[in-house]
Amino acid sequence: MKNPTVLISGASIAGPALACLLTRYGCTVTIVERAPALRPGGQAVDFKGATHRTVLERMGILDDVLARQTGGQDQTIVDATGRARAVIPGEFTGGDVEIRRGDLAEILSAHSGCEYLFGDTITSLTETTDGVDVTFAHAEPRRFDLVVGADGIHSNVRRLAFGPERDYVRYLGYHYALAELGEDIADGEAVMYNEPGRMAAVGGPKASAFFVFASPELDYDRTDTEKQRQLLMDAYRGGGWRLPELMAKIPRAGEFYLDSLSRVTIDRYSRGRVVLLGDAAYGNTLGGFGTGLAVVGAYVLAGELLEAGGDHRVAFARYEELMRDYAKVSQRGSAGPFLAPPSRLRITLRDWTFKSRFLLGLMLKATDKFATDIELPGYASGS
Repeated sequence: MKNPTVLISGASIAGPALACLLTRYGCTVTIVERAPALRPGGQAVDFKGATHRTVLERMGILDDVLARQTGGQDQTIVDATGRARAVIPGEFTGGDVEIRRGDLAEILSAHSGCEYLFGDTITSLTETTDGVDVTFAHAEPRRFDLVVGADGIHSNVRRLAFGPERDYVRYLGYHYALAELGEDIADGEAVMYNEPGRMAAVGGPKASAFFVFASPELDYDRTDTEKQRQLLMDAYRGGGWRLPELMAKIPRAGEFYLDSLSRVTIDRYSRGRVVLLGDAAYGNTLGGFGTGLAVVGAYVLAGELLEAGGDHRVAFARYEELMRDYAKVSQRGSAGPFLAPPSRLRITLRDWTFKSRFLLGLMLKATDKFATDIELPGYASGS
């Protein structure tokens, strides 16, 4: 199996990143994505440290990413009257390189060189001695040598190959939402406001808004955007500052997404010819490492398949060996209580971390350590 045929589920970041490398190595790759097209917009994501930059460079996309970076912007924490309480420096929020998620997905897609099946999803996986028979909701059944689940924390591939989501995903007490309001209410600034258990941040490209709130786990259809908008408005009812104004814009917001802060805990990343990548395997909890983990994981998985001559058993074992410790950062706490502290005292203490050069320095050093805590193999370029 020198150049395997590979099906990747998910066209966000991890999937196209893997496709960029596998097609360069001579593999035939297909990406299936439930959405009708690449999702534009989304929040800013970032890369930190030499490890992330090295991977982007070896993938051949560093210059493209740098050309479209947004640049980390200082964010002002305000009280209900709009008065500044503290400032979160751009180097903390934006890492070394910050870029819109949709822009990154577009760059990766342009370099992926593979087939896309948009508006479709996998309905069954049946492993045989020489491949995986796959059925789709719309496309004709096909056989692939390998299948990769790069379809997020609610992975369909993980459910089909490993078991129900409830066995691997644990809710952490918070939900988050992203919305493009179509109007900049912060006059070009990046502003964040807190009440106990609630956070709202506005500003940045395309008048984006970001919300994090504590809540019992919400039950909703993830395809029902209107219901999700209502859940967000209910969660912020009665809020101060400019929350009523923001909530009034939610029904007409362009891009909108709501999800839980949850953690994936799984004892192995692969089963037979199926392997998990990115949030499907080591789901991040808004700690700022999800994109870096996805791209580094793609680099390692593709490189190990190359080094093993397509032998998935050897490659998958080595991929897990290298990534398991590196991905431990995704198992450390949750950003929920940090972004939306549960009490006014906790809000005050959190704000003080950005007023103290010492504490801020410790946090920046910690993020640098987590981002670079892997020895990257120097894989050959492939054929």
